[in-house]
Amino acid sequence: MPNPLCFVLMPFGQKPTSGGQLVDFDAVYQELIRPAIEAADLEPLRADEEMTGGIIHKPMFERLILCEYAVCDLTTANANVFYELGLRHAVRPHSTVLLFAEGAGQLPFDVAPLRALPYRLDAGGKPDNMTSTQSALADQLREARDAAPDSPVFQMVEGFPDIQRLKTDVFRDRVHYSESMKRRLAQARKQGVDAVRTVATELGDIADAEAAVVIDLFLSYRAVKSWDDMIALVPKMSSPLAATVMVQEQLGLALNRAGHGEEAEQILTDLIAQRGPSSETYGILGRVYKDRWEAALNAGDELLARGLLDKAIAAYLKGFEADWRDAYPGINAVTLMELKDPPDPRREQLIPVVSYGVERRIASGKPDYWDHATRLELAVLAKDEAGASAALSDALANVRESWEPETTARNLQLIHDAREKRGENIEWASDVEQALSRRAQG
Repeated sequence: MPNPLCFVLMPFGQKPTSGGQLVDFDAVYQELIRPAIEAADLEPLRADEEMTGGIIHKPMFERLILCEYAVCDLTTANANVFYELGLRHAVRPHSTVLLFAEGAGQLPFDVAPLRALPYRLDAGGKPDNMTSTQSALADQLREARDAAPDSPVFQMVEGFPDIQRLKTDVFRDRVHYSESMKRRLAQARKQGVDAVRTVATELGDIADAEAAVVIDLFLSYRAVKSWDDMIALVPKMSSPLAATVMVQEQLGLALNRAGHGEEAEQILTDLIAQRGPSSETYGILGRVYKDRWEAALNAGDELLARGLLDKAIAAYLKGFEADWRDAYPGINAVTLMELKDPPDPRREQLIPVVSYGVERRIASGKPDYWDHATRLELAVLAKDEAGASAALSDALANVRESWEPETTARNLQLIHDAREKRGENIEWASDVEQALSRRAQG
């Protein structure tokens, strides 16, 4: 997996400070900022000079939003740089590192309280005493991975970040782009994979296409379960888009569904190592181990299956611990604990926590399919027929893509099989599975 991208916000060429000293910003980039970024195992990406002519172009917005890390040079209080920093702070909770040249003028009041790294200039306006500053900048970039929010917006607005899974599931509702293309892809998803491929062909060079359209295309392939097309699309994307957490997570999902579980595992574990834990990344990794467990079980390798089941449970638990609000990995951990022989006693402690999380989500007025599906699985685990019936109705009414009820039906089938072996067969649970399977088929 390539190193995460670090976008650099700064002026170009030589610019005067308020005191009249010229700063050679190209030298600052080449001699100070770029080496520090590379020392932090990141890939530097500086805005093209033509993007700084007074109009902020779409590629600039996409890089500001999509790049995992950013370095911003506040020297001379350049208007474009400050506009870009404001946009960055609005969409990224952390991983934006600030620096400025000492003696180059007072920082504006709005950014003066923010943590910024000073660097020195020599008489020619180039960076001086670079070794210590490079090291300090590289250290701040490494720390930014796990740091508390550095954006004033995320620091002051309670609950501003949302559950990681939702960034994918509600993408089309939250991102504004060409309404005609949005309608085209919505219609194509109803018609099948060939129609989605036709839209993709009409887009031309994917790297130059609007990022929101490319992501909708990517998720449209997911909707029609065309995993190979999802995989093939990623190398065609622009590098900032392809490197985003969402794309890499969904690539891992597609690789696993296409039968490339080891490659999926590598991408997801690299993602966790580089970007930190999240409920979504661990949730997909748990599915990778779960599928391997099923394959080992079907092959009659019980020892391997037992170990893989433990790995799947551990991954789902880490996902739930990464964000207690996201019940999806929690319910998967509970369900797999039920499948152990004997059942894992930890599930009795975990069920109330998962239940509380999903009920809070539903009470918020913003539930999605997975919230209702979680409530359904909890009811089946509790052998609550009335609760399962009510949750089933809500889940069926909130299906967005056919693979969603298919996944839930499979989970319930696994619970059914495990209980049948223990002599705990529940007849009405089979009716629930069949209703979900019918919904998945159309």
